[in-house]
Amino acid sequence: MSIADTIRKTFVPIHREGYPFIAAFAAATLVLALLSYTLFWIGLILTAWCAYFFRDPQRVTPVDDRLVISPADGVVSAVGPAVPPRELGLGGSEMTRISVFMDVFSCHVNRAPVRGRVIRVEHRPGKFLNADLDKASTENERNGVVIDSPNGTVAAVQIAGLVARRIVCWTEAGGNVGVGERFGLIRFGSRVDVFLPPNAAPRVAVGQTAVAGETVIAEFGGDVAAPLVTVS
Repeated sequence: MSIADTIRKTFVPIHREGYPFIAAFAAATLVLALLSYTLFWIGLILTAWCAYFFRDPQRVTPVDDRLVISPADGVVSAVGPAVPPRELGLGGSEMTRISVFMDVFSCHVNRAPVRGRVIRVEHRPGKFLNADLDKASTENERNGVVIDSPNGTVAAVQIAGLVARRIVCWTEAGGNVGVGERFGLIRFGSRVDVFLPPNAAPRVAVGQTAVAGETVIAEFGGDVAAPLVTVS
């Protein structure tokens, strides 16, 4: 491996959304250095964590319209039927929901689970409950992106959490999005729900680790659903 490859693997790119936060942490660290050597090291560690939080690594996304790709890094926290939020305009019937929970150490750049035309983007204010709770889907602040994919309508819902207080979405209704394409970010610990039509079969289980833009979480036209619990 060349030196250039080693550097690229070691130093992951930082998303521009993180620059103001990293700068603020670094400035605070300089102030703390004037007060205490111990506080300086605490500030330095927090600054490093902030830079790590806003990392934006390259991902290799499977190119197959039959596959649904994870929109977030984290742990699969729910797989099963659920009624999508009303503002998405998907009706009151249950759809297959797959939830990925991101903690404060996860990469928080969100990626499109499928390709297609974005037909709706809806933001709703709400509470800031623990995003790992099931009721966070309907009660927490959230932003929904509805995509008209080659295999049906798919929705990705960014959900704010107990610590996360800011949802960023870069895509707009009327545009096209590619599978694995970056569409948003949540600060600082949260969850993304994916709502799928009946012709999509889950390919992950609760407790499984998912990687945004790479992990296959469902498949269109599949016959066998994934178990709802992790098999030990």
